[in-house]
Amino acid sequence: MFRRRPEAAPTLAIRVDGVAVPARAGESVAAAMLAAGLLRFRDAPAGGAPRGPYCMMGACFDCLVTIDGVGNRQACLETVREGMAVETQSGPRALAR
Repeated sequence: MFRRRPEAAPTLAIRVDGVAVPARAGESVAAAMLAAGLLRFRDAPAGGAPRGPYCMMGACFDCLVTIDGVGNRQACLETVREGMAVETQSGPRALAR
């Protein structure tokens, strides 16, 4: 369904839920995950329905993931970095006390 453009770009690796995922320098975390066939980024807080990117421009918040230990990051707005650790989210977001 999702394919990368054919031109070559430097490749690097990120980890999504502990699994190595290939990425290209300059692309978003969401683009790398979609190209790897990962469609579920989080579960909706109400009902638990799987959610994934919708707008790919930061307006909808459906692509929230945890990146390097920081939760509720919009995967469509974050650029991949070598060794980045991404975790999918489940349930309502944690609030600071």
